[in-house]
Amino acid sequence: MLRLHLHLLSDSTGETLENIAKAALAQYDDVETVRHFWPMVRTETHLDRILQEIAQNPGLVIFTLVNPVTRTALETRCKALGLPTVAPLDPVNDALSVLLGQQAKARPGRQHVLDAAYFARVDAIQFTIAHDDGIAHEEWEEADILLAGVSRSSKTPTSIYLANRGFKTANIPIVVESPPPRALFSLKNPLVVGLTTSTDRLIQIRRNRLLSLNQATETNYVDQDAVAREIAYARRMFADNGWPVIDVTRRSIEETAAAIIALVNERRGLAARNTD
Repeated sequence: MLRLHLHLLSDSTGETLENIAKAALAQYDDVETVRHFWPMVRTETHLDRILQEIAQNPGLVIFTLVNPVTRTALETRCKALGLPTVAPLDPVNDALSVLLGQQAKARPGRQHVLDAAYFARVDAIQFTIAHDDGIAHEEWEEADILLAGVSRSSKTPTSIYLANRGFKTANIPIVVESPPPRALFSLKNPLVVGLTTSTDRLIQIRRNRLLSLNQATETNYVDQDAVAREIAYARRMFADNGWPVIDVTRRSIEETAAAIIALVNERRGLAARNTD
């Protein structure tokens, strides 16, 4: 197995850089990656300390530094050490500069300013936390998205991810013995999406959950026939109400959320066309 020291330097939170590195590394097998993460690099003094660490653990250096002085210092020192450096946002900024006819503003963390979108995202997160697991159903009409599904079908983590993308998201568990409130079937504003999964996968997740809580694993909660009936009951409800359904069996939270956002955008586009 190959071993790679990966140095990630950012003059802001480094969130963008981490996502880029994660996406790139996912394309390679049998690589042991030692990540050295350096956020908020904004002074040469700070950079000097980091460069000492880089010299001791040579590898690939990926950076998003907008300050030309700091950036030049990093590139010069790495070149002297014989280490490759990559600035992944350069091609995007170069293309935008040409198309827009202006130079990029060298202001670190500009995407994290406290603008209206930021506060909308905070509101979405607060709403989502307050409307988890069927809570406060009388306020569901305020939601952008409502997720429905049986227990342990990834409703809560998907809701939180969507909230971080700015969507007010509520969710409700579909339980055979406890029908959902009537409000669920008369919603106008939120897009209701059904989440489903395979019986075997759901039993595995539930069994692991019970083990983590030191609870008995021989219950209807993980019984093959009972779980199959739960899933069938939920799917009938989704079909009867014409709600879109997403199978999360082999999807990550991010992939499920992306599919839901695509449905929201499609719905909004259709509404806009009907208005014209």
